[in-house]
Amino acid sequence: MENSTTFQEIITLLKTLSLEQQRQVLDFMLELSGEPPKQYPGKNLLQLVGTISKADLEIMKQTIEEGCEQVYEFRVVRTTNA
Repeated sequence: MENSTTFQEIITLLKTLSLEQQRQVLDFMLELSGEPPKQYPGKNLLQLVGTISKADLEIMKQTIEEGCEQVYEFRVVRTTNA
């Protein structure tokens, strides 16, 4: 059953987010519903080519080499009222 007040609050807040934040919300909602997140075409990344400076790339490389390549898995825990 839909709570229209909650639904409207979500829509109102969603409209204030950037496109990337809206995609993150969508991925989270898909995770909650048990569906896999949508995949975005690699061609969307082409607009980013050349936007990271060589200095920043070197910092990222050093950080990864220093052992910060840890991956955190996000898990949704569902509880039921018994």
